[in-house]
Amino acid sequence: MNATQLLVLACASQVVLTLIVCLAMLVHRIRLMKKIRLHPQAVALSADRLKHYKDSRISDNYNHLFELPVLFYVLCIVAIICQHVPIWLVILAWGFVISRVVHSCIQCSYNRVTHRFTVFVLGLILMVVMWLGFVVSYLSL
Repeated sequence: MNATQLLVLACASQVVLTLIVCLAMLVHRIRLMKKIRLHPQAVALSADRLKHYKDSRISDNYNHLFELPVLFYVLCIVAIICQHVPIWLVILAWGFVISRVVHSCIQCSYNRVTHRFTVFVLGLILMVVMWLGFVVSYLSL
């Protein structure tokens, strides 16, 4: 596999993580709604969901997968379009994906904020380094 293919695979892995968390959220919500006999319309708004759902770890994580990872997706697209995918970018991209997997595992399970925050900061640093490194290396061509 070449660097571009490996970057696409990292990007696809991030998508798979998002879909797994989405599926977990759906299963969790459906089970809860059946258990407490809650009509879907009763949770039509996020404020309504807060009244009925005491545990929002999975849905919070799902939302987080559409925050910082958006910058990851954009960088992957830009790198591929520019046909500039250095191997260091691929390595850091995989590091970012791993950090998001660990972040999701922490948040969807025991949810210790200090652990989650540490992993988030690591992913954030990787993202900043990837973007800065990419811009500098691309402009240096």
